[in-house]
Order: sequence, then structure tokens, then C-alpha cells
Amino acid sequence: MTATDTHRSIEAIWRIESAQIIAGLARMLRDVGLAEELAQDALVTALEQWPQTGVPDNPGAWLMTTAKHRAIDRLRRRQLRERKHEEIARELESEQADAMPHFDAMLDDDIGDDLLRLIFTACHPALPAESRVALTLRLLGGLSTAEIARAFLQPEPTIAQRIVRAKRTLAEKQVPFEVPRGEELAERLDAVLGVIYLVFNEGYTATAGDDWMRPALCEEALQLGRILAGLMPRQAAVFGLLALMELQASRTHARSGPDGETIRLLEQNRARWDRLLI
Repeated sequence: MTATDTHRSIEAIWRIESAQIIAGLARMLRDVGLAEELAQDALVTALEQWPQTGVPDNPGAWLMTTAKHRAIDRLRRRQLRERKHEEIARELESEQADAMPHFDAMLDDDIGDDLLRLIFTACHPALPAESRVALTLRLLGGLSTAEIARAFLQPEPTIAQRIVRAKRTLAEKQVPFEVPRGEELAERLDAVLGVIYLVFNEGYTATAGDDWMRPALCEEALQLGRILAGLMPRQAAVFGLLALMELQASRTHARSGPDGETIRLLEQNRARWDRLLI
């Protein structure tokens, strides 16, 4: 496998695995920004090592283990700063012996719970709507800042600032890494569904630019909707939104002609509709 092929494989693996890695780290660290930073560090390590060593048999586990070790080091340094020197000398040896099983157990919990927490954290009402969209695509969609900027036809620095401000706001407001309960769940779920629908709408009928459809954004929204439906099987609103998006997306290939011209619904060739999505 050439270096170029390896980099393409890494990109595909990252797109699939990044949300789970960030979610697992966020539960350990209670800091979404730091979790993403450490996950990105693991990605950089893979980009440096895998072209020489080859892609591991279980690349997702490799990335998680590498990021986990960095998280453990960070937590140990934090503990060292917080404890008195005399306590460190007395407890460090036993602490180091116990740390690895403790953190392994934390990461072995149901990853679905972590993804659900990450979704609700990224879509927290404390963030402006545009920041929720950018942060969700970054953390859960695995898109780079450049890809998000390209998708929304916005300057890359603007998107980067939104993401940085969003992570800073979550940290400053000490937003808990958890799924809300009771009445708060319904309120927060509306915010989550709103973000996913905003992403889909921008893909289905773009608000700016020469292309009036951006199918890649529709795919991202559908993927997020399917993840949420799998994690919250008792929430009818989730399945309602997913059904709406899939029905709309089923007509994607019939909505434009060979030259990109718009084809209205009544004039569309129904043979080109996606029956599986319907």
C-alpha cells in the first residue's frame, strides 16, 4: 500500500471512528475540547506511523488506545499539580498501578451512552445555532474545519472561530457531559433535532452558492439521524425527523437534469427515486 493509499485509509477510518473516540475521552476528562485535542493527537500519530508500519488490524482500537494513554498522562499531571508533594511520594506508586485498570473500565462502558452524551453536549442551548452546527459536524461527523467551511461557503477562519468559541463556552459554563432527564430532555432534544434538520436543509436546498443542492450535507444529517434513532429508540420525534429526511433524500437524483437544471416534483422521473429510502 502506498503512502497515499494509507492516508486515504486513515481519513476514512477517522471519519468512522472519531465520534466514538472523542465521546469516550470526553467521559474520562469531562472536557469536550480537550477530548477532541487528544483524539487529534492520536490521528497525527497515526499519520506519522502507519505509512511505515501499515494500518493495524483494528485501527479504531489503536486510535482509542493511543488517545487514552495521552488522557491518562494528562490526568496524572493534573493530579500531580493538585496534590501536595508529601502525598505524591506516598501514593504515586499505588496510584500508577491502579490507574490503567480504572481507566480501561471507564472506556469499556457502553459506547452508545457516550455518543448520546456527546450529541447533547455539542447541541447544548448555551451555544448559538450556527456554533452547534459547526461543533456537531466537527465532533460527530468527523469533518475538518476546511470541509465544514466549504460545505457552508464560509471562510475557514470564521468556522474555526465558531468551533473554538463553542468549546470555550462549554468549558466556561461547565456544561455537564450527560444526557438530560425529565422535562429538560424534551427541550434539549428539540435543540438536537433542530441542528440535524438545519444540516439537512442546507444540503437539500442550499442558501448560498451556485449549487442549489449539497448531497454530502444531506448524507451527514442522515447519518446523525440514524445514530440518534439507534440510541433513542423510544423517541418518536427522532424517527419522525429521520423519516422526513429519508423521504426527501429519496428524490435527490431526480431533482436535477443532466446540465444541473432544476426539475420540479411533478415533473420528476419517479423511476429515479430511491425506493429503499422511501
